[in-house]
Amino acid sequence: MAAIIPRATHRHPVRVSSSKGPSTHRLREVLAAYLLLAPAAVLVLGVLAYPLGWVVWVSLTDRAVSSPAVHFVGLRHYLLFLSDPGFWRMAANTVGYIAVTAVFKLALGVGIALALARPFPGRPLVFLAAFLPWAYPASVALLGWYWFMTPPVHASYGAFMGGLRVFVDTRLGDGAWGFLSLALFNIWRGGSFTGIFLLAALNGIPQDLFDYAVLEVKARWRWFWMVAVPLLRPFLALAAFLSFGTAVVDLGNVWLQSGQRIVYPIVWSRAMRDALFGGQWGRASALSLILMPVLVAALVVCFRLFEPLEEDPA
Repeated sequence: MAAIIPRATHRHPVRVSSSKGPSTHRLREVLAAYLLLAPAAVLVLGVLAYPLGWVVWVSLTDRAVSSPAVHFVGLRHYLLFLSDPGFWRMAANTVGYIAVTAVFKLALGVGIALALARPFPGRPLVFLAAFLPWAYPASVALLGWYWFMTPPVHASYGAFMGGLRVFVDTRLGDGAWGFLSLALFNIWRGGSFTGIFLLAALNGIPQDLFDYAVLEVKARWRWFWMVAVPLLRPFLALAAFLSFGTAVVDLGNVWLQSGQRIVYPIVWSRAMRDALFGGQWGRASALSLILMPVLVAALVVCFRLFEPLEEDPA
């Protein structure tokens, strides 16, 4: 009995000291991590979270420039929009514009990345030509593109473009040609960025995987669908999410470059007009947020696709 007690008393302080050491070190690491993340957290909360929270609050009120008094109205603006057929047309145009431009930008970007993945004569010049649409200033490029699609003065291509504009507007509605030109500009510029982005992703994947896939898969389209797409899946998801933002930004660019005259039947461009011209801040805030569930759902899908591929159990 006397031999057991000293051994127990000898082990007790050793066990306590060993448990306190790692826990204290871990606590210091966690505190250091939070201190390092604090500036970024303050920036995100100040730049993103606070403005978003303010817009959500304003959308629940009747704030307007013409009335100094502000009253809480709850979901009245949202319910009015949901019962308005004009809103559903704008929502369909918005979702269609984002979906179509995203698909074409991904297709164009994949083509650019695969074309530039292997060396060939003149590859640096092709790389510069592919990267130029994104590197060029967006405001200048947008203005030049718009006037190219809608010539303001007599030019060699003016008659052809004018006739094409009348043809499209007659069959699809007034302003359809201008909206199509905006979509083409977004695809032209966003496809360039997507291509360079996916090219960097291809360069980060070991070439041995592609060489082995060439030996196993003979058809080129099967190689692309069964090998290239799964390996590029996280990068395609991230590129699709980034394309949503550029599509919305171009709407604001064309509105500013046209001197606040051109407003397409899109939810967010109408929200800007109602806020800045009509002074209806509550209504405009609700209109800018009403498609938030659709964007959140797209974000969730992109994040799910962004997760790394799971390995098959052996």
